[in-house]
Amino acid sequence: MKKAFFYVILGLILVVVSACGSGKSKQLNYEVKPFEAVNQDGKAVSLSDLKGKVWIADFVFTYCATVCPTMTANMSELQKRLKSAGVKAELVSFSVDPERDNPEALKAYLQKFDADFSNWHALTGYQFDEIKTFVLGSFNTVVAKDTSSDQVIHGTSFFLVNPAGTVVAKYDGMMDTPYDKILKDIQALQR
Repeated sequence: MKKAFFYVILGLILVVVSACGSGKSKQLNYEVKPFEAVNQDGKAVSLSDLKGKVWIADFVFTYCATVCPTMTANMSELQKRLKSAGVKAELVSFSVDPERDNPEALKAYLQKFDADFSNWHALTGYQFDEIKTFVLGSFNTVVAKDTSSDQVIHGTSFFLVNPAGTVVAKYDGMMDTPYDKILKDIQALQR
């Protein structure tokens, strides 16, 4: 009963925090720090692989019992809209539970959401403390282990990164995801 109550409260807190954006983007200027990871196919991916490209980042994990399924469904919808509009961008989902989320688990998880892996990278292959430090330093958002469960607390935003590797905007990745605004912002960066 306590655990169920905790998840309800956690879910409400995350919804309130993510709803603060009301579907609008927030302009940012955060430099993404160098990282090294492996994707869902076990291939190495680093910041240098994304230089020169526009990308959207989020933070999820495959055992998530609260926000991740909705965020991943919204990222999948964004991918479909990008493809339909002919807009090129990379999607990067960083696992915040790298000890459990190996490449195979990430691939199986994203396949449930009809992910197209030609431009969607699910990353792992680092330690929890590394991703925690990276997310705070690069995206100014928190990642923390929930001491009362096997869950990980993390933000629910989608982050737009420009070709130079700078986070320039964030959007609600949970509710009222502003797909049209994201597409326009991506196109503006590609001009």
